[in-house]
Amino acid sequence: MATSSNDLLPPPPTVFVCPVCFHTCKSGRGLNLHRNALHRHFTPDYERIPTKQVHPDLNGIPCDSNGRFLPPHTPPPPRAPSEGVSPNPWRPFGSRLEFDFAHYHFVELQSSGRNIDKALDMWAASVMEFGGNVPWKNSADLYRTIDAIQHGDAPWKVYQVHYQGPFPPGTPPKWMTESYELCMRDARQVLHHQLSTQEFSGNIDYAPYKHQDADGQRVWSNLMSADWAWKQADAIAKDRATHGAMFVPIIAGSDKTTVSVATGNQEYHPVYMSPGNLSNIARRAHTNAFLPIAFLPIPKTSKKNRKAATYQTFCRQMYHASLSIIFEPLKPGMSAPEVIKCPDGHFRRAIYGLGPYIADYPEQVWLAAIVQGWCPKCDAPPHDLDCKGSHRRSERKTDFLIGAWDPGTLWTTFGVRADVVPFTHSFPRADIHELLSPDLLHQVIKGTFKDHLVTWVNEYLLEEHREARGLDIIADIDRRISAVPPFPGLRRFPDGRDFKQWTGDDSKALMKVYLGAIAGHVPDAMVKSLVAFLDFCYIARRNAITSEGLKQLEHALDRFHVYREVFVGTAGVRGDQISLPRQHSLKHYVRSIRLFGSPNGLCSSITESKHIKAVKEPWRRSNRFQALAQMLQTNCRMDKLAAAHQVLTALGMMDGTTSSHQAMLLRGEQPQPRPRVGAMAAEDNMDDDDHGPAPGPKSLSSVELAHTPARGYPRTLRSLAIHIDQPELPAALRRFLYDQVNPDSDISPADVDINDCPDFTGRIVVFQSAVARFYAPSDLCGAGGMYHERIRSHQNWKGKYPRYDTMFIKTGPDSDPMYGMTIGRALLFFSFTFRDKHFPCVLVNWYVPGNAPDENTGMWVVQPEFAGNGRRPLSVVHLDCVARAAHLLPVYGTSFIPEDFQFYDSLDAFRAYFVNNVIDHHTHEFLS
Repeated sequence: MATSSNDLLPPPPTVFVCPVCFHTCKSGRGLNLHRNALHRHFTPDYERIPTKQVHPDLNGIPCDSNGRFLPPHTPPPPRAPSEGVSPNPWRPFGSRLEFDFAHYHFVELQSSGRNIDKALDMWAASVMEFGGNVPWKNSADLYRTIDAIQHGDAPWKVYQVHYQGPFPPGTPPKWMTESYELCMRDARQVLHHQLSTQEFSGNIDYAPYKHQDADGQRVWSNLMSADWAWKQADAIAKDRATHGAMFVPIIAGSDKTTVSVATGNQEYHPVYMSPGNLSNIARRAHTNAFLPIAFLPIPKTSKKNRKAATYQTFCRQMYHASLSIIFEPLKPGMSAPEVIKCPDGHFRRAIYGLGPYIADYPEQVWLAAIVQGWCPKCDAPPHDLDCKGSHRRSERKTDFLIGAWDPGTLWTTFGVRADVVPFTHSFPRADIHELLSPDLLHQVIKGTFKDHLVTWVNEYLLEEHREARGLDIIADIDRRISAVPPFPGLRRFPDGRDFKQWTGDDSKALMKVYLGAIAGHVPDAMVKSLVAFLDFCYIARRNAITSEGLKQLEHALDRFHVYREVFVGTAGVRGDQISLPRQHSLKHYVRSIRLFGSPNGLCSSITESKHIKAVKEPWRRSNRFQALAQMLQTNCRMDKLAAAHQVLTALGMMDGTTSSHQAMLLRGEQPQPRPRVGAMAAEDNMDDDDHGPAPGPKSLSSVELAHTPARGYPRTLRSLAIHIDQPELPAALRRFLYDQVNPDSDISPADVDINDCPDFTGRIVVFQSAVARFYAPSDLCGAGGMYHERIRSHQNWKGKYPRYDTMFIKTGPDSDPMYGMTIGRALLFFSFTFRDKHFPCVLVNWYVPGNAPDENTGMWVVQPEFAGNGRRPLSVVHLDCVARAAHLLPVYGTSFIPEDFQFYDSLDAFRAYFVNNVIDHHTHEFLS
């Protein structure tokens, strides 16, 4: 048979091309090593080759201080003397030492006046023999200096509010004759301080925009990226005099809080404000992005009068009148632009507008002037809130209804109160029904999860299994919750859910481990209902949500509505359907995201976190008598010190410590101003932190060994293997070196004869942890969206138990199970040098995934890998292959765990584990 010359040629070699840099490798393993070393990318990135369309008219063009537009690329003007460049930038303080003393005692320690007096006396004693003096005689003298700070000066004012309606015959109720205090400061002045804060540079949008990712999908993230800001700009741009201006939405939030139940249920009702141009990351950070601007009056009366219609009407009318007064200073700037200073140092012409309002459901009822139990966004009836055919509410529609129907019909048929006019009526382009933002904390986390699903599961178990058996199962669920392995930042529940005071953080922590605890004890449909809810929750809490993400959100909600029917008719849900305002609100999330962007920048958890600094800590520092005036004074001083700190930091005068600054001056050197960039960087003191925001701009992910080596470990390979009781360590390291020396070999290192592997006789340095840094903007991150977590490998953690954390390790292509990831357990972090190259490594054993996620929980299931001899095989892995920490939940099944089971034994005690995809937002998105 004749053959062509082509038939005799060997087949062309298979090459593996890197899709990022087009480098060619001879094997898939070599390509994997190349990508892990040079193109680490373990976070969904919606900014990859983005397309950003800025509004054509309200585009935030820089101008001079008189409002005249500047040519493109004109640099910002130099700082004026009022911004801190003066003969004595420390004024009214005399030096860095004086400022640091005041800041340390008033802000950091929150020292009492008596303790400040004592510290001043000790300072005076230390300088007396040298003839020195201290700058203040006592704490009152120090307070006067703080009050003299010019930065951040927005004084509080008090207004008296009175009832002005008709009085009944005879003696009127006491509430009609009392006066009520509205405490507020100039919203316009506060806004100007916020917008001129230099550290927000790089975290602010000067114009509405539409963002598309590399795949052409629309992306909703910050408020200015969403449809509402764009439509507002369209409406404003009808006036050509506004072209080139910067649209500044005003995000507001209010939330009543109790500071002491024991001393008479003392309540305060603060109102907060934030410029909507700031990024979600900046708004969630602990900065002046969200500041208190008012404390609303809280009328009180006897139980007898509390339900009186006149009293309830007065309370609501005073509430809306107060909000109108608070935002009145901004009203002129809602029609005609005014010049403001921006974080980048430029001036811009700004036009304001009321933006999204953050509130929980009871406050939304007041804001929207509707009847309790109705939806503030649509007209669905309270008995069937999720019915089809409901229509969106609007102020225009409400005005029409009030003109057409009597108050009784409005109340019962439409859920509208005719006796209250929302404060937004008096402001341009504002509709309160549209402006009410989603509330992840109260609607999703505390509401649907804790108050509904967790409660329903327990009530189902008690009803289905009778009380004794049901309580046993609930107790086992609590033990399962307490038995989960540790993870960076994960709150432990030693007694399960058995504690009285639930906070939002408690609910978030329980949400991370609850699914694995109930699986096996409840029907599959209940597990699936929780899975669907968690998918909805974690997608909604992403910092950036794509068009595909919105489809996933709708699909998750549809699944949740299907599977939650398993609760109907049980002890938790009486009747034939579920109609709850907080669960119903989930139906409005897709539209709200399109309007306002990601809900995690508009959550009441932001205002609740501000209560600590604005209300609770100042209240504790007061003497409790007429505390509000003292609280306002404390807030004002805190704001002044914070503003002064920001200015001094920008001038480079807060670099280093107090003593290092003084030493620099003695050397004749001067501090250098920082460039105008968005700092917002926390101190880089992550060496002992388990997790948290990472400073710096967005960058590729990385895993680095701890700064400090561990003590007490042998430095030679074989001695180290004996010390940690891992006799296979030398062989594992030699096979690792073979892989590094022969990256394109077609032979797996496990199949190579050990004698053909390089030998190692050098020095080894051991570490007890490694730090992973990665882009995680949906979690509590730094200004650049970066997050860090510490992966531990410790023989005697806290002197109590061994701790060997688990990690995601990239071992194959994305098409492999679990997207090419395998779970490795960190038995030893170490580094060494071989052939003049440094190798940071980790010794692991493996938990191998199945071919698909579990059908009920949606989680991947992994099993510990065992060799034929029953031992766990070991591998040495380069840190380049480690993506980040992973959290495993035991697959408990239907069995009860022993009452004395310890959580630190979990990773050795079970046959299979769920890979926890809800341990944080990054992992959920990462595994989606």
